[in-house]
Amino acid sequence: MHPIIANRRILLAALVGTSVEFYDFYIYATAAALVLGPLFFPSSSDTAQLLSAYASFGLAFVARPVGAAVFGHFGDRIGRKSTLVASLMLMGASTLLIAFLPTYQQIGWWAPLLLCVLRFGQGFGLGGEWGGAALLAVENAPEGWRGRFGTAPQMGAPIGFIAANGLFLILGVTLTPDQFRDWGWRLPFLASAILVGLGLWVRLKVSETPAFKRVLAEGPPPSVPLGEMAREHFGAVVRGTLAVVACFAIFYIATAFALGYGTTKLGHPKQAFLGVQLIAILFMAAGIAIAGWWSDRSSPRKVLMWGCAGTVAAGIALAPLMAGPLALAGLFLALALFVMGFVYGPVGAWLPDQFPARVRYTGASIAFNVGGVIGGALTPFAAQALSAKGLGWVGLYLAAAGVLSWIGLAASRRR
Repeated sequence: MHPIIANRRILLAALVGTSVEFYDFYIYATAAALVLGPLFFPSSSDTAQLLSAYASFGLAFVARPVGAAVFGHFGDRIGRKSTLVASLMLMGASTLLIAFLPTYQQIGWWAPLLLCVLRFGQGFGLGGEWGGAALLAVENAPEGWRGRFGTAPQMGAPIGFIAANGLFLILGVTLTPDQFRDWGWRLPFLASAILVGLGLWVRLKVSETPAFKRVLAEGPPPSVPLGEMAREHFGAVVRGTLAVVACFAIFYIATAFALGYGTTKLGHPKQAFLGVQLIAILFMAAGIAIAGWWSDRSSPRKVLMWGCAGTVAAGIALAPLMAGPLALAGLFLALALFVMGFVYGPVGAWLPDQFPARVRYTGASIAFNVGGVIGGALTPFAAQALSAKGLGWVGLYLAAAGVLSWIGLAASRRR
């Protein structure tokens, strides 16, 4: 039987869960770029409101390493399956509650405070999500299929993005601007409850991974996985953290920053820009699929390093393309997101390979999420601030992220 057919339930569990998680994350990013600033952060300046909304967006990235440590602890001690169910429930509950939040005009400073608390909950849950989903896929992969199996959770990124921005696009077409601002933006957060239910249904039906079963058969799991990881594998965490900076930076420049900048400073219609992004995200899915296939024929590390070189090229192309008409901006988005497939797709196979199974959930989760703080939390805020000096500075920022990840990969080694 074909490996994908034989393991379809495992791959679906990895894919569905991360699709739900990334859908939740992206609807916040889109709402932050479109409506959250005026509704939750009072200011006389549109730019200040947008920066405040981006700051709340970045708060979840601060929560992600905390969630990685907590969920990693239980993932390495009690198993991948139970931990993944808990992380999905926390992320889903935090997202759903955002739909019911009153605005600043209704309850004052309680509104942004509660928004930030729920945003922290989103990040805390996602901190335990990616590492577990990646392990669920690659620890069940047959010989010669780790690269392609590792792309299962990565494909959740474009699927979640399409679902999130597609829904915002439909709402923008069917609702008036006042209706969208007053209540329409809440509907994507409400819809997350349906997706979370689907994710839980799939994940409760999978079994524990063979690698974790072997850990239990060889002896008791580590009492404090974080401590063992810090003592014996700290270098791998540093290298892994650097290696994932580029994928976060390129994604949030091409999505959150580009949407905010393109619809405010450049004056592109919101619905038209969302439509361009939806087309561009298909190039990301294609890049992930090609990178997974290539990884199994060479190595994930090699593909990632080529992706870093592509990230530098995308940084060079950013200013001349983004500053042009919408068609040229769409060309940049397609190029950037295609390149992202090569710095993101192989991470699912490469990063877990840097750690032994005893502390793999903790190590891979912390490296991935600390890299997210560096490459993702600061990026929309920094890009927005740098754009005041010119888009060339934003491109330089992106190129620097590519160089930083290349250094982390160059210093790594296969376990």
